[in-house]
Amino acid sequence: MDEPNNRSSHQKKTPTLGGVSFFYTLIFTLFFLKYWDQEYETIYFIPGLTILLIIGLKDDLLVLSPYTKLAAQLCAVGFLLMNNNLVVHSLNGFLGIGEIPLYLYYLIAGFFMLTIINAYNLIDGIDGLAAIVGIVILVLYTTIFYVTKHYFYMILSLSLNGSLMAFLAFNLSSTRKIFMGDTGSLIVGFIISILTIKFLSLTPENYEDLPFLLENAPLIAISILIVPLFDTARVFTIRIANKKSPFSPDRNHIHHILIDYLSLSHRNASLIIGGFNLLFIVLFVGLASTSKNHYLLVVLICFIIGLAYLFFRLDYSITNIKRRVSFRKKMKNFTGEVKHGSEKIKRKK
Repeated sequence: MDEPNNRSSHQKKTPTLGGVSFFYTLIFTLFFLKYWDQEYETIYFIPGLTILLIIGLKDDLLVLSPYTKLAAQLCAVGFLLMNNNLVVHSLNGFLGIGEIPLYLYYLIAGFFMLTIINAYNLIDGIDGLAAIVGIVILVLYTTIFYVTKHYFYMILSLSLNGSLMAFLAFNLSSTRKIFMGDTGSLIVGFIISILTIKFLSLTPENYEDLPFLLENAPLIAISILIVPLFDTARVFTIRIANKKSPFSPDRNHIHHILIDYLSLSHRNASLIIGGFNLLFIVLFVGLASTSKNHYLLVVLICFIIGLAYLFFRLDYSITNIKRRVSFRKKMKNFTGEVKHGSEKIKRKK
C-alpha cells in the first residue's frame, strides 16, 4: 500500500502492485510468440523483465535508493544489448552520419534505454498519466511494426497496450484504485526502450512503406517519446540548477504544474498531456515526410525551447497570482477577525 505524504496526489492508502500483472501478461505473451520469434529473441527479454520485476517489487515494498535501481536497470539493459537483431548499424544519413562503430552503438543504445526507462518512471506521478502516454506510444509502435511486417514486435506492443488499457480502468477508478508502482513503470519503460531501439535498427527496405524519410527516424523516435523525455530533461535541469541531486523528489513535473497551479483533475491533466503527445507525433510525422533532418532538427529544438520557456513563465506567473490571491484572502480574513473582535468589545462595553 502506498502511504500518502506531502508530495502525494492521493489522500488514502492505495495498492501499488498493479505492475505485477504487466510482467505475467508479457511472459504469457512471449510464450505464445515463440511461433513468430524466428531469431529466438525471447531469451533476451525474460532475464531483463525478471530483474526489473524483482527490483521494482522491492522498491514498492521497501524504498530503494535511485542508484540501486539504476544498477538493476543497467543489468537488464545489458541482456538486451547482446541481441544482435537490435543492433543499429547506421543512422542512414541523419546529420550526415552513416555507419556507426559497434562500441559506439553499445554506449549510445545503453544510455538511451536507461534514459527512456527512467523518463517513463518519472512521469508516473498522477492517476492515468503513465498509462495514457504509454498507450499513445504503443499504438504508434504497433502501427510501425505492422507496416514493416515485424509481427513479433507488433504483438508484443499490442499485449502491453492491452495491459495498460485494463489497468487504466482501475487507475482512474475512485473505489477500486490501484497504482502500477515502480514495478509497472520500469517494465513498461523497458519494453518501450526495446521497441525504440528496434525501430531505429530497421533497414532501409523496411522504411519504404513508412510515411517519413529514412534519415528522420531518430527525430521520429524523439517525437514519439517527447512527453517523458521533455519532462525528465526539464526536471533534471531545475534540480541541478538548484544544486540538488537530479534524482531528488519534488513537485516540478509538468503534471504537477497542471494540477497545482491550474487546478485540473488528474484525469483532465493526463488527457491533456496524452493528447499533446499524440498531436506532436502527428505533426512531426507530417513534417518528416518531406523536410530534411537539419531543418526538422531546428524545428524540434525551437519547439522544445519554446515549450520550456512557456512552462517556466506559466509556473512563475501562476505562482505569483496564487501568492497574491492567498495574501488577499489572508488580509480579508484578518480584517474580518479584527472587525468581529471590535464588535465584541463594543458589545461588552
